[in-house]
Amino acid sequence: MLVTVNVLWLGGPPGSGKTSVARTLARRHGLRWYSSDAHTWAHRDRAIAAGHPAAIRFERLSPAQRWARPPAELLAMSLHRERGRMIADDLRALPSAPLIIAEGTPVTPSVAGPRAVWLLPSPSVRRDRLASRSLPAGVRALYELLSAEIEAEVRAAGGRVVAADEDLAAAVGSCFADALAAGPVASTTGERRALLRYSNLALVEQHRAYYARPWARGSLAAAVVEFDCECGDRACAATVSLPVAEFPVAPLIACVSG
Repeated sequence: MLVTVNVLWLGGPPGSGKTSVARTLARRHGLRWYSSDAHTWAHRDRAIAAGHPAAIRFERLSPAQRWARPPAELLAMSLHRERGRMIADDLRALPSAPLIIAEGTPVTPSVAGPRAVWLLPSPSVRRDRLASRSLPAGVRALYELLSAEIEAEVRAAGGRVVAADEDLAAAVGSCFADALAAGPVASTTGERRALLRYSNLALVEQHRAYYARPWARGSLAAAVVEFDCECGDRACAATVSLPVAEFPVAPLIACVSG
């Protein structure tokens, strides 16, 4: 277990709602939102630099070749187990305050500290959520593998599970109620704005790193991302869809109050 004391951990398979829940709780309570997805390509570059064979093989294959590989190889190339340790390293490098809510598929019991929750929706709900995305067959196969792997590890470790298929933010918030009350959390508008800028810039970097890949499809100029309003108002839930290339240097204000 790689414990970081100022972290609330949120894990679960793809399509379980982790990102939406973490993003909501971070804005509502003044937390730093750490998205493992936003660090995917930084982690892959780290693995390549370390000579990890599955990471190197992933980069050498075209998307079509990659997603046609056997299930065991798909799981190895996902770096599911390796990325957990990288996430813990990232979190230890962040400021000790405020609390961090760290979410992602690689958040497993072998990585997370005691303040951890896993979202394990019913298979039918998870499949419905994934069906709304345009995913290659190989990606869907990988997600099914990851779902089985994560659920088995969480159940074996006796991890705290939220199985509700509605109002997940409220359910997870209740699990973390004591930690949220104890803090520390961001209390000023300036602190909250800085946290929102941090998470928005992480999304920008995620897309820049992806489109820098020689095999990447599409272009950074056409990539549109849903960013959080950076007004810093605790009650604000506004977002704005904006091309990554147009993300402003000035605070991104998308609400009337801002």
